Amino acid sequence: MEPKVINQTLSKAAHSGRWKYGQHSCFCQKQGSGNNWAYGYSVHGPRHEESIMNLIQKEVEKCDSLNGFLIIMSMAGGTGSGLGAFVTQNLQDRYSNSLKMNQIIWPYGTGEVIVQNYNSILTLSHLYRSSDALLIHENDAVHKICAKLMNIKQISFRDINQVLAHQLGSVFQPTYSGEGSFHYRRNPLGDLMENLVPHPEFKMLGVRNIPQMSENSLAYSTFTWAGLLKHLRQMLISNAKMEEGIDWQVRPPLSGLPMLGKMSLNKEFHFNTSIANLVILRGKDVHSAELGAFKDPALYTSWLEPVHAFSVWKTQRAFSKYEKSAALVSNSQFLVKPLDMIVGKAWNMFASKAYIHQYTKFGIEEEDFLDSFTLLEQVIASYCNLGF
Repeated sequence: MEPKVINQTLSKAAHSGRWKYGQHSCFCQKQGSGNNWAYGYSVHGPRHEESIMNLIQKEVEKCDSLNGFLIIMSMAGGTGSGLGAFVTQNLQDRYSNSLKMNQIIWPYGTGEVIVQNYNSILTLSHLYRSSDALLIHENDAVHKICAKLMNIKQISFRDINQVLAHQLGSVFQPTYSGEGSFHYRRNPLGDLMENLVPHPEFKMLGVRNIPQMSENSLAYSTFTWAGLLKHLRQMLISNAKMEEGIDWQVRPPLSGLPMLGKMSLNKEFHFNTSIANLVILRGKDVHSAELGAFKDPALYTSWLEPVHAFSVWKTQRAFSKYEKSAALVSNSQFLVKPLDMIVGKAWNMFASKAYIHQYTKFGIEEEDFLDSFTLLEQVIASYCNLGF
């Protein structure tokens, strides 16, 4: 279970001079899970449950007030997905009153592991039962940001991790608790979920950032809040993961149209309907930013008023190297197509019984797969129906 990666992480942190992990705050084993979700969940999980939960309890006991857990994990392999789902389930059992958010790395569409679609559906279906929110980062989207916006020719894991860290930092770095307030919010995890997850059927969140660019490009760029927010809104409604290649033809459906008219405008989900959005602004003159365009009822599902569906956090402190920057955390239809593709590919393999024996020998039965398909088909249907 990744001793090399964990040791490298500990060493890099210690040498950075900025952060140091506790000497006894890590757990690893030499044996991995062989890209098998069932092995991570049914073997590593129960075998190491006591050691892992004791480590977590020690950290919890250091908290004056426990707000919740942010669990960072992948979906394609066996340990991150299987053991990650097992640990999340245990956190739900032991700390049922604390919030749980899973930050998930969505696998490349072209495939990293031959059974990644099995691992993904098992992970998502289990997390849907035990987590309060899933914050999704797609590897394909992050890779494109590195290539097209950061102008990186040979993309490394470090480059990808830097983009991911920037996106997480843009959300969870401190912001003021309210308009005109100079007190920082004390529970960003709880506030995030309160703003964005109004119903347990809808808990998939995505992050978009603007601007994102290389140091060389930044030297020749200037930004206005009006320009940044115009681009960010179009990224939202056209489901663009980055500002390059935005489809400016996509428009919100006109209110008052009959359902059939809406369907033709909404075909293939070119318009991305939202349940809730949170915009986080950081930088100079932040209180002058005009956000009315994000309060348009046409952006949202009919059963939630914009006053409840849209939130904004602000701080005048700039983030990273940008004088002005904005992040958008959205609960919307952005993941319908990727999720449908993963479920479809997994079902095609399952129908021909491909690799099923690798899972059944570790206690995951065909019935477990069928339960996962049923749950995720329902999630897809629920998100598809948002626009109607």
